[in-house]
Amino acid sequence: MNNENEKFTAAAVQMAPVFLNKAETIGKVISLIEEAGEKGASLIVFPEAIIPTYPYWPKDIGSVEGRKHILDAYIELHKNSVEIPDADTEKLCKAAKKAGAYIVIGVNEKEGGTLYNTILYIDKNGTILGRHRKLMSIDSEKCIWGMGGAEDIGVFDTEIGKLGGFFCYEHHMTMAKAAMFLKGEQIHAGLWAGHGFVKPTMDFASREYAFEGQVFVIASAAYITEDMVPDSFPLKKHTLWDFPGGTGIISPRGDYLAGPVYGKEDIVYAEIDPSLIIRAKAVIDGVGHFS
Repeated sequence: MNNENEKFTAAAVQMAPVFLNKAETIGKVISLIEEAGEKGASLIVFPEAIIPTYPYWPKDIGSVEGRKHILDAYIELHKNSVEIPDADTEKLCKAAKKAGAYIVIGVNEKEGGTLYNTILYIDKNGTILGRHRKLMSIDSEKCIWGMGGAEDIGVFDTEIGKLGGFFCYEHHMTMAKAAMFLKGEQIHAGLWAGHGFVKPTMDFASREYAFEGQVFVIASAAYITEDMVPDSFPLKKHTLWDFPGGTGIISPRGDYLAGPVYGKEDIVYAEIDPSLIIRAKAVIDGVGHFS
């Protein structure tokens, strides 16, 4: 940080996508960037794969007809994914610049015929800082997304601090976490899809990450209900729509500064005081005096 005593406001967004609709979801994201920016947020974090949606549906329902629906869903997801950069990411960049805020957002990224679960980082001047592709998809996600690599483990040195991020179960990848801490991460964006069964995991994984690394965690989860999904989506009836969220902001001591929020769309805000990082590291520094 340029000034280790300079405080700022962070915002964590809990929202639903406009299901499988890239253009409308981006429009919704931009309006939320404007809202958070007007409230003084210097960092705004959005959920995992929010553009155009996380692939909540099953990847195998045991029939030829079901297989067709699954492939059709993949094609629709690919069609509504972004390239980095493209005209869609440029809209997000303009919104970041207008708000004067750093943006961290989960997108479905396409490169050729492959999709990636990607964190896109944009600075307050509207410049793309970089991306993080999910290192290892879990379970049926492997049917959708390719894998990231070592180049996706890193932090960005910004005016608000050394900024990094992970998706959901990446918070359990011991060696990847150690790499982030060794790189000096101070502000961590945790992006989640909002699954109900992951509710306790998101809570303890986010809090432990904050405590273990002596970092602030800005944890953003999606929230989506069955009525938000068009009846025309053929896999709607095959999906258990239990995605309550869990968005919150956590201090380097592992306690909540805001949230967690469940069961609604919302934006939570908290003041980020960098001096709390040094205070926490005075007691335990896992990659320093306590290693």
